[in-house]
Amino acid sequence: MDTFDAIKERRSVKHYDVNHKLTNEEINQLMSLAVLSPTSFNMQNWRFVLVKDSKTRKQIRAAAWDQAQVTDASLLIVVCADLKAWKNNPGQYWVNAPKEAQEFLVPAMSPFYEGKDEIQRDEAMRSCGIAAQTIMLAVKSMGYDTNPMIGFDPDKVAEIIKLPENHVISMLIVVGKQIQPAMPRGGQLPLDKVVFTDKFS
Repeated sequence: MDTFDAIKERRSVKHYDVNHKLTNEEINQLMSLAVLSPTSFNMQNWRFVLVKDSKTRKQIRAAAWDQAQVTDASLLIVVCADLKAWKNNPGQYWVNAPKEAQEFLVPAMSPFYEGKDEIQRDEAMRSCGIAAQTIMLAVKSMGYDTNPMIGFDPDKVAEIIKLPENHVISMLIVVGKQIQPAMPRGGQLPLDKVVFTDKFS
């Protein structure tokens, strides 16, 4: 599917075929595309929990306002981030870069994030948001649908998936084959309300 079409046709679908399964090859292809998403300093701070176990899916559904798509979709992805990825052997993110780039970028990471919890969290959410959109557009191009979700108890979901220390959950994404299309778009604001040139007028 053309990228422009995938952007236009991507919708948040709530109703999925409970009998449809994604193949391992499809899941691997999807995640291989997801990890091409850009991150600051190439730190790749996103972490993806692919929830396949039906019991675990039911537990997460209970923590997500009993929304049916959590269990009915073919795949549930918990999109997380490691807040301290910048500290974890930063040289590994630049092993294939020219020496000059390594010498500049690797030492720059710690001063940029050290002691700045808000920036670390902002960075996590930026990275996860970009990766989530990559996933959703890739899924649409594969002929399936998605629903990004924030309607859940993050503490309960963190407990269920055994979220490690210094990690945060950004969102849930369900992936599957729709049985009912999304409702019509609620209404897009005109460009002149959201796009400005040089400065806010």
